[in-house]
Amino acid sequence: MQPDPATTALVIVDVQNDFLPGGALGVPGGDAVIPPLNRCASAFAAAGRPVLATRDRHPPDHCSFRAQGGPWPPHCVDGTEGFAFGAGLVLPEGTTLIDKGTRADADAYSGFDGTDLAARLRSAGCTGIVVGGLATDYCVRATALDGRAEGLAVTVLTDAVGAVDIQPGDGERALAEMAEAGCTLTTSEEICPA
Repeated sequence: MQPDPATTALVIVDVQNDFLPGGALGVPGGDAVIPPLNRCASAFAAAGRPVLATRDRHPPDHCSFRAQGGPWPPHCVDGTEGFAFGAGLVLPEGTTLIDKGTRADADAYSGFDGTDLAARLRSAGCTGIVVGGLATDYCVRATALDGRAEGLAVTVLTDAVGAVDIQPGDGERALAEMAEAGCTLTTSEEICPA
């Protein structure tokens, strides 16, 4: 399913300090996603197309944290430095922020999970999304797959995602799963030429 550029939004997933190198759950080389995302965000905004950015906004006792029996160290706790977007990320004026994982008792990897992302896209007349951010094998994967489940054309920017790779190859397997679900895998240069 090929996206119509005129009705496609850019969704930047979780480019937050705790997912960048040095953060509580830093993705190795994760800061490499920032330049291509900045270029695409600028291009989308200049064309009058929606730019949305998801972020984990966890309470201190979130169920995904090890102290509550979850798999992860505390990360992206609301109000902390780790919660903030990476300093190098340039979000255009008018970017829509989508907070997820805000309830202590519910996890949310996907930008669609427990948010109004789908409704916002529909109200903007969007039929497709271009997705990049962190991490390939978790929140990018979940957001892309849920986008397909919502009937959207989904394009994943392979040069603007980074994987945790807890098991070696998790990122590559996630990309293959997204492609199998009908997502288009391409690069930011193809979508937003320099």
